[in-house]
Amino acid sequence: MDLGSLQKLLDDPAVSEIMINGPQKIFVERGGKKVLSDVTFSSEEELLGVLKKVYEKSGKRLGDDILYSDTCLDDGTRINVILFPLSRFGISATLRKFSKAITGLEDLIKLGTLSQKAADFLIACTKGRINILFSGGTGVGKTTLLQGLSHYFGTGERVITIEDAAELKIPQENLVSLETKSADRDGKGEVTLRDLIRNALRMTPDRIIMGEVRGPEAIDMIQAMATGHSGTLGVVHGNSPKDVIARLETMIMMAGLDLPLSEIRKMIVSTINLIVHVERLQDGNRKVTYITEIRGIEQEEVFLNDLFVFDKLKIDENGHVIGELKPCIRYFPTFFPKFQKMGLLSEKAFETK
Repeated sequence: MDLGSLQKLLDDPAVSEIMINGPQKIFVERGGKKVLSDVTFSSEEELLGVLKKVYEKSGKRLGDDILYSDTCLDDGTRINVILFPLSRFGISATLRKFSKAITGLEDLIKLGTLSQKAADFLIACTKGRINILFSGGTGVGKTTLLQGLSHYFGTGERVITIEDAAELKIPQENLVSLETKSADRDGKGEVTLRDLIRNALRMTPDRIIMGEVRGPEAIDMIQAMATGHSGTLGVVHGNSPKDVIARLETMIMMAGLDLPLSEIRKMIVSTINLIVHVERLQDGNRKVTYITEIRGIEQEEVFLNDLFVFDKLKIDENGHVIGELKPCIRYFPTFFPKFQKMGLLSEKAFETK
């Protein structure tokens, strides 16, 4: 599909994100820095025509009564568009490219996103089928890390992905990709994440992968984990592992269940095992900064046990952050004895040297 002036930016491997603030102002992110590009469109009509083509190909509509929407290109590029009058200055669009240069954990290790020791630990956790949430801000690489770990799913596993806009590329033979649907112009036909999770439970999944958890569907995800669907992976926004817990509590409350906070915390602790937190540092590089176990309840609060922490040592003369993601444990994780028996982990995994 020819995307007109945008094609040049999509084909540029140095560009990771395209930000459109109308036809004449198109910014790009290169190497973690946002700059104004030389690409423009002649008019709003030309720009909207190109974007409509993309949405039509993915089976979605844009324009008329649909003033904002998400979709994906075939290569995994995520697209969000919002139109006037919601966007006061006209068409606004964000295209976040899927990096073709990153195909697995090995590439992330080479980039310094995480250490070999941390990667080995996460591989063991994936093979051991514990439940993991990947947290962080927008565009930090949560989904990329999840996809890297998906290479370590069992070959015979039936995997079901659930997303608002299908973008996950999971290398699995027995894979089902589910995507939400907006209501039509009569307000009918909406299919939500909650609907899809409930239906996925009837499809005999070995793993459920949540593209992003941001609302009341958190309770459905947790209930799926509680009913024997181990190995569930999900993505959530949050500023730290502690913040993720607070957000989960809020999202579960959004479901309208009459549950005290103490019960909600027990549900979280009994189902989710690990939080992997990713950040974009001030130099633009993306790093795993925490791998944290959700260990239990202590003094009525969720007790978090940091297993790996990014140690920021200094900032060099070029402004690059120098540091290392390394083991930093007070307690071995509760699943450690089980993983030892399975031959997945030993105490060497947590040695600091």
